[in-house]
Amino acid sequence: MKFLSAVLVLIPASVQAHAMLQGAMPPVGSVVAVSPAALQLNFDNALDPVRSRVSVTDAAGTPETAGALRVDPANAGHLLVPISKLGSGTYTVRWVAISTDLHRTQGSYHFRVAP
Repeated sequence: MKFLSAVLVLIPASVQAHAMLQGAMPPVGSVVAVSPAALQLNFDNALDPVRSRVSVTDAAGTPETAGALRVDPANAGHLLVPISKLGSGTYTVRWVAISTDLHRTQGSYHFRVAP
């Protein structure tokens, strides 16, 4: 048992990390005048692009994503999500982030388009 405890202490914190949302464009809770072409979600850990998910819906629940999400090759914690041209209204972004060590986090936020 002492050996197992010693091994667990030696595991780096980054190996046990969960990907947490650090920022987004459009920003969480923001009002934007123009529809963005894509969402950008920034996490503090590298993500698995196959297992991670992002959805964007309008107030009626209509999906507004326009293609598959992708991870920025220059930053594995940066997701890019193409979306449809958005009209005026409030939109909900729901995300499930699976880090490369397979830890899962999830959340949601809103932003509004008001030209």
